[in-house]
Amino acid sequence: MSNPTRDGGEPRQRLRFNPIMCKAHGVCIELLPELITADPWGYPVLDGRPVPPRLLAHAKRAVQSCPTLALLLIDE
Repeated sequence: MSNPTRDGGEPRQRLRFNPIMCKAHGVCIELLPELITADPWGYPVLDGRPVPPRLLAHAKRAVQSCPTLALLLIDE
């Protein structure tokens, strides 16, 4: 069960990535193109918006599939 936010709503989650750990494999970009694009060198660019509920399962899969564990899903 999730803890409600201060305003009583459901907690929002955002994607973050560790640029030091990331090796630009592109797995996250392939699994979640709605929220993650690539820069010219192949590193992820996150749009910064909270993950919409309809994409939360895809976001979790992208996090779990990151070969270097650089992608994170954090609660706000």
